[in-house]
Amino acid sequence: MNIELKRVNEPYHFEAAGTAGVKVSIDSSPDDGGQNAGARPMELVLMGLASCSGIDVISILRKQRQDVQDFSVDVSAERDKENIPAVFKKIHMTFKIKGDITPEKIERAIDLSINKYCSVSAMLCKTAEITTSFELV
Repeated sequence: MNIELKRVNEPYHFEAAGTAGVKVSIDSSPDDGGQNAGARPMELVLMGLASCSGIDVISILRKQRQDVQDFSVDVSAERDKENIPAVFKKIHMTFKIKGDITPEKIERAIDLSINKYCSVSAMLCKTAEITTSFELV
């Protein structure tokens, strides 16, 4: 796996692309001298967690022949601001799923993703407590 990061303009606006060539804008907050021209690096980590787990959960539910009509994940996190680096210490993920789905199967799919399949979760759980909940809408 490879990515390429290039600075777009001063001071911290970057553009990154992976092997598929899809570009992502990254920037710092105005408090840190950035321009709000892209996602923050730590936001991208949470986006990676949500999308990694989302792929797992939808895949598991489809294999169980569950009808997933809509899907989203809200993620909130707390960082350890007392130390540098300020790593995540708590992460909560709320899965919102619409469809004709058995709640026990949703719970099982989330558990399998977070505790077995999601590589991002496996890395983040070394520093953060990851909790989950779901809403069947």
